[in-house]
Amino acid sequence: GVGAARAGNLTFMVGGMEQEFDAAKELLTCMGSNVVYCGEVGTGQAAKICNNMLLAISMIGTAEAMNLGIR
Repeated sequence: GVGAARAGNLTFMVGGMEQEFDAAKELLTCMGSNVVYCGEVGTGQAAKICNNMLLAISMIGTAEAMNLGIR
């Protein structure tokens, strides 16, 4: 989120050629505290999608529990 970006605590999940990842890692660590190499091209994006999906599921569950509690 915005707070993590301002604090430099972002996580980058990166896919691509490992040599290119190694070259970019120093720059990415200036913006985030976690830089993870995920494998081939597209795997970083797949990891990000899975992470976002898990967050959405958690948020939906929390909202449903609050709704049930209110009723």
